[in-house]
Amino acid sequence: MRNIILLLAAGLTLAGCVSRTPGAQMGAPDQSVPVAYTINSAEAAAIPDRVLNQVNMLRAGSGAAPLSLDPALNAAAAAHSRDMAAQNRAWHFGSDGSSPLDRAQRAGYSGRLVGENISESYENDIATLQAWMETRDTRDVIMDPTARTLGFAWYQEPSRKIWWTLITGK
Repeated sequence: MRNIILLLAAGLTLAGCVSRTPGAQMGAPDQSVPVAYTINSAEAAAIPDRVLNQVNMLRAGSGAAPLSLDPALNAAAAAHSRDMAAQNRAWHFGSDGSSPLDRAQRAGYSGRLVGENISESYENDIATLQAWMETRDTRDVIMDPTARTLGFAWYQEPSRKIWWTLITGK
């Protein structure tokens, strides 16, 4: 009887050790639901234009002028995405104490900064943009009628966590 109880206990313990795909969670019984988006080289090439097109479609719906990608703002966004990953926190200050304005100027942007949106997620660019549009403060950065330029970049860690930065200027 003792051996049977030990075997049952061992069996229940092992049953709790079900192997799952890394970066996936279980959905309906025995169906994995992917939760981590991976940016491959094809996606990396498509993301900036896809985000710009989505932003401009949203802006057109409210009568705001379209934005254009700005290389200096893209560089500032990329630097901040990497820096947030290094700090392991999404916030608007750089590890050197820099502000979004400092980073834009350091990258060579000569216009005026409108705002910066940041995020850490495992989701793609469109899901991140959608989340920003659901919150007034971040939506206002995207929809500001005075904005004319856009910087957008990310950094993806080996764990597939993505640090997103969007900057608008005029």
